[in-house]
Formats: sequence, structure tokens, C-alpha cells
Amino acid sequence: MKNLKPFGPSIGITKISKKFLGVLNKEIDNKILTKNNDYSLKLASQIKKEIKISDNFIKKNLEREIKKNIKIFLKNEKIKKIKDIKILNLWVVSQFKDEYNPIHYHDGELSGVGYLKIPKNMTKNKFLKTKKDKTNGTIDFINGQKGFLSKSIFNVVPKQRDLLIFPNYLMHTAYPFNINAERRSFSFNAKIIFKK
Repeated sequence: MKNLKPFGPSIGITKISKKFLGVLNKEIDNKILTKNNDYSLKLASQIKKEIKISDNFIKKNLEREIKKNIKIFLKNEKIKKIKDIKILNLWVVSQFKDEYNPIHYHDGELSGVGYLKIPKNMTKNKFLKTKKDKTNGTIDFINGQKGFLSKSIFNVVPKQRDLLIFPNYLMHTAYPFNINAERRSFSFNAKIIFKK
């Protein structure tokens, strides 16, 4: 876990395990989108396929690794006296060509996004002649305003297995891309319970 401070709030960047990646991808590959697990209406996105993962599946297969990474992130920030971490919800976003997630923030206290599938050449932009500005399929974190010696946008080009942890209030957006492929990620919200 590496904690970055591109502006006020910190962002933790690490990798999920190959086991975590395989288990969650297999669950989504076998899941059919139904009325009961469709999470798209509860989210800010312009994305058709977003699946809520059940609490039982989270507890059995994902919770341990997520909590471990949150604890490391908080330890790096010198946050102590943690009694428990409660995963409030977790969902998978299957983003396809021209879909996007507008600027938004989350519930809870900490949020995270992890990358399960990244299309080849996702950041390629047919309108740009240089490689300088790659935003297709990337994620921007936004905080404050641009000023002298102060950036307000932190752009991340995601890679498969990347996990980003950040405070729930940190605004962010996922850009569309223009190739026919799936960019699959998961997001979660967590609450930190402190010892008294």
C-alpha cells in the first residue's frame, strides 16, 4: 500500500490478490443481471450493468482482504484505535463503450475502487495526435480548486488488480472510452468503528 497526497485527502494505491480477482470475476461471469441485484438505479452512473454483491458473498470471499488493505491505509495515515471496519456495500461496474460515471462522491467514511478487467488500448483517443492527455477509461479525483502550486485533479490510468482507497467525500469521475470492450471494476463503501 502506497499512500499518495496529490492534494488534501490521501489516496491509497495497492494491488488486490490474484485469488480475489479470480473469485470476483467468476462470480460476475456467472451472474445474470436481475431486478434484485441491479444496482444502477442507486448510483450516479450512465452505465447499464452494475451488480450489487450480496453480503454473504462479501463476508465469505472479499471482506478479509478489503479490511486488511483498509487497515494498512489507515496505519500509513497514523490512524489508530480501530475497533472494527464495516463494509457497507460492494458492487461491480461493467463499463462499455461510451458509458461513464459523472463526478460524484460516496457514502460511509472510506470508499474504494478496484479493477478486474482493463481493455487493451482503452486510453487511446482517436481525436488526439499526442499521447499527452489520456483520459479515456481513466479515473479523476477532484479536490478544491486549481491555484498556484495547487493541483485540483489527480488522474489515474487504472491497471488490472489496482485498488484505490480514499475518503468517501473525495469527488471522482470515470471517463468513457471508445473501443468495444468491457472495463470491469468494483467499488465499496466502508465505515470505521473506533475504540472508545
